[in-house]
Amino acid sequence: MMINCLIVDDEPLALDLLESYVRKTPFLNLVGRCNNAIAAMEAIHQGGIDLLFLDIQMPELNGLELSKMIGDRPKVIFTTAFQQYALDGYKVNALDYLLKPISYQEFLQAANKAVKWFDLLRNQNNGEAGNDSIFVKTEYKLVQIFLSQILYVEGLKDYVKIYIENTSEPILSLMSMKTVEERLPVERFMRVHRSFIVQLDKIKTIERNRIVFGKTYIPISDSYKEQFTEFLSKRFFS
Repeated sequence: MMINCLIVDDEPLALDLLESYVRKTPFLNLVGRCNNAIAAMEAIHQGGIDLLFLDIQMPELNGLELSKMIGDRPKVIFTTAFQQYALDGYKVNALDYLLKPISYQEFLQAANKAVKWFDLLRNQNNGEAGNDSIFVKTEYKLVQIFLSQILYVEGLKDYVKIYIENTSEPILSLMSMKTVEERLPVERFMRVHRSFIVQLDKIKTIERNRIVFGKTYIPISDSYKEQFTEFLSKRFFS
């Protein structure tokens, strides 16, 4: 596949270097180059851009601010001389974070992440990934999670924790509970609290209006109680 990209940096030498890298990478197509975020925003609005190689420290509007404004498309790979922005890059769901001076090997590794991202996105849209799994981004990686393995999902502000069977540590992803709820099949998963979604077939014990998963007690809030009670009534035998 061919990925249309835009490079954005206020340093001419950095622009020249990134342009040379893009031009010798067979699957990247250079749409343009901008020396500030405002010009980049105008180029993005014209459409046709899949990927930004984006500097962070720029006058008037910095790269982090631009990335928040454009959302999830085009995808972003940050290029910066300042390591302290790495966490901010993760928070805005960047594909990768390249620290200057950038070697071609590092550039190519980041570009390959973009290829994998767009391939997975295309496969999901075409139904090739199937209905038995989802892909989530965690620590600059895309991870496939089989629905049959999920116990429950916990929401924490801008993040979610996905708890998997036979795994001690949850998968942490920058995603809203609303997004998770939309991606999970309603016949298998139910939201029982503003902070919890559970897989119904994994429920083994309910104690005092709480769902028990090992040592974890998930409350069933009043807002979702009627829906959950209706589910139970269909499976309850006395």
